[in-house]
Amino acid sequence: MSPILQNLVEMTGHRDHLRLEVSVLSTLQELAGILDVRALEVFSCDGALHVRPRTWLENGRWLTGAMEAVHDPHRTPLSELPELQECIARHGDSAKSMLSKGRYRLWLPVWMQDKVTSCLEITQSRPFSAQKLSVITGIFQVYQNYQSLLDYSERDALTGLLNRKTFDEQFARQAGSAPSETLPRLRPDGSIDPRALPTASTQHWLAVVDIDHFKLVNDRFGHLYGDEVLILVANILRNSFRSHDRIFRFGGEEFVVLLRSTTLETAHRVFNRFRTAVESYPFPQVGQITVSLGFVSTDTGAPVEILGKADQALYFAKENGRNRVCYYDDLISSGDLTAKISNDEVELF
Repeated sequence: MSPILQNLVEMTGHRDHLRLEVSVLSTLQELAGILDVRALEVFSCDGALHVRPRTWLENGRWLTGAMEAVHDPHRTPLSELPELQECIARHGDSAKSMLSKGRYRLWLPVWMQDKVTSCLEITQSRPFSAQKLSVITGIFQVYQNYQSLLDYSERDALTGLLNRKTFDEQFARQAGSAPSETLPRLRPDGSIDPRALPTASTQHWLAVVDIDHFKLVNDRFGHLYGDEVLILVANILRNSFRSHDRIFRFGGEEFVVLLRSTTLETAHRVFNRFRTAVESYPFPQVGQITVSLGFVSTDTGAPVEILGKADQALYFAKENGRNRVCYYDDLISSGDLTAKISNDEVELF
């Protein structure tokens, strides 16, 4: 079996987006004449598109970056890469640029659901020949098709958000870890790149969101309008959080948000901003809709405990006025909630 075919077999054996990304970059890196390959994240900041390195090879090791995109010093305004900017604007498949003599660059945007969130960047020592482009494009198309299959299996059919199964898989790996263990640049062996540790005050947060009185919407207006409300709330969720946060639909009118690497003060502000965005949105035919939200830090505890704490905070919000954001630790401190004591798998009240 040829090396390229062997790499393609390995690439399509992954069931994780990050490992798949590292695999395709490894395959491209082995092609003759390639100097450098990277995966770039494409994200919006202050109304303009930017890019930042997400996965790259350094000193023989693959590194992944997951610092807060807004504050990443390596982010670059897309306007500084005019060829790539023009390609994305026209929904193109590729863009090329000559950097200097002996350095030529190719960008391959990854389109998912008519939106580009990442891009492969390939730099080599000579102009890209038609044969070389054909090989690279073939590898990339296999990668993008497989990305689409993974993405389809991970998403809720109605809203397009990540589904409950995906949450269970991702959160089981991340829950109980400090931000420095899951979000900075990680090497494939799991060791931490110390150059990108977040500050001690940042944490990860899990929020459970529930649409208030959603049953009344279905009963009064019918399930078609109920589905429209779910889709519109999902859109507001997407617009309220960063590209590296994660948003899931749990089913029915319940959603979960994983807010990554930020302070408690910012978490309060962001969750309340989302709540007010829903409250002020004019839902067609239905009118005003509100949401309740409970959240907790993910730094300690098993996944079931963390989700249970967020649920407790949510139910307190719903039983005490709705249309509010409640932080679990505040409710414990004030005596409004009593902590559950876990003994192995049995919870004692």
